[in-house]
Amino acid sequence: VLECICDVRLPLSELNKKSSLRVVHKHGPCSQLHRQDKANIPTDAEILRQDEARVKSIHLKLARSSGSSNVDQIDATNLPAKDGSVVGSGNYVVTVGLGTPKKDLTLIFDTGSDITWTQCQPCAGSCYKQLDPVFAPSQSSTYSNISCNSTTCNSLTSATGIKPRCSSACVYGIQYGDMSFSIGFFAKETLTLTSSDVFKDFLFGCGQNNQGLFRGAAGLIGLGRDKLSLPSQTALKYKGVFSYCLPSSASSTGFLSFGDTGASKSVKFITLSTVSQRSAFYGIDITGISVAGQKLSIAASVFTAGGAIIDSGTVITRLPPTAYAALSSEFKKQMSQYPMAPALKLLDTCYNFTKYSSVNVPKISFFFSGGVEVPIAAEGIFFVRSISQVCLAFARNNNDTDIGIFGNTQQKTLQVVYDVAGGRLGFATGGCT
Repeated sequence: VLECICDVRLPLSELNKKSSLRVVHKHGPCSQLHRQDKANIPTDAEILRQDEARVKSIHLKLARSSGSSNVDQIDATNLPAKDGSVVGSGNYVVTVGLGTPKKDLTLIFDTGSDITWTQCQPCAGSCYKQLDPVFAPSQSSTYSNISCNSTTCNSLTSATGIKPRCSSACVYGIQYGDMSFSIGFFAKETLTLTSSDVFKDFLFGCGQNNQGLFRGAAGLIGLGRDKLSLPSQTALKYKGVFSYCLPSSASSTGFLSFGDTGASKSVKFITLSTVSQRSAFYGIDITGISVAGQKLSIAASVFTAGGAIIDSGTVITRLPPTAYAALSSEFKKQMSQYPMAPALKLLDTCYNFTKYSSVNVPKISFFFSGGVEVPIAAEGIFFVRSISQVCLAFARNNNDTDIGIFGNTQQKTLQVVYDVAGGRLGFATGGCT
């Protein structure tokens, strides 16, 4: 029986950070969303299918931004974070306060999105079922809509990829890889992250027509690089710095923090790269992979052909086919004593551990620009459907020129520090303990 151990305290390194709250798994025993929506917990196959939809959406978005596609744009502080399968993948959620008086809302946080939005009454189109009461702008003394034809309204295009419309006020629209969407009024409101971290005139979407696989969350917080993202809007206080540690399992805890609260001395920084113009994503330069301490023979050009990003919303890391083939081949060689199992959707290197009480798993490390080595935690190597189907949690892109994605399974237990203003990204092992 899986027990909830989510009442354990934050790591000592986080106790003195006024903007640090715990992160838990959305569909684990600690999550209120899990408790109220057990019937709709996605299967592993659904998670992977939704993850594929997200990846395709990312590839299309980057192709549009770089001008390599002729597809037109569509017209139309520290917090408790919880892991789950929403917006097409296994994401995490946090609880923030919105309005005056403050109303607590559980929102997905996503480094691959820019705009923050929540469902709003009167739900003129439709609202899906959420855990918290739907936000009522009429009950807040600090809510106001953004006017049409304003510079602020026009800035939505770069944040959402969709041109804003006008209906008495500025109307935003955003659609995700699994065809989930939100449409409503673009507005400003008071955002409360902690009792001492309150932001007036925070720009967000007040959703009147919302549909999709959000599974109980009230909306989404955008942690991308656009000027409408949360890090950009709070840059005066937090200096464009945030960090998180994603928990190792559904019953353990991590954290999400905003501000330069003093990175661990063990954090190793790499330089952020720009993967395309107007991209919300955080570009990274992967230079190599090692298995069992041996660096794989992969030409540097394989990783530079398409580039790579880090993404909190993609579950499974995507690699160039050439790099994945080398990783899978060496991993199979190291694991040759264990029986293979059938593939699970996009995961084709799977094992049956039914007859084993313990398993020796080879260490996998990623290498980034500047020679920085980041070892993947044991919890980040496998995607476990059952003891009889345990799969290597990496997948191949269609082509070497498709952008690679460092996903959230591989980020488990790492402290990941985003110093957006400084143009760098940091990693430290054992970040949640």
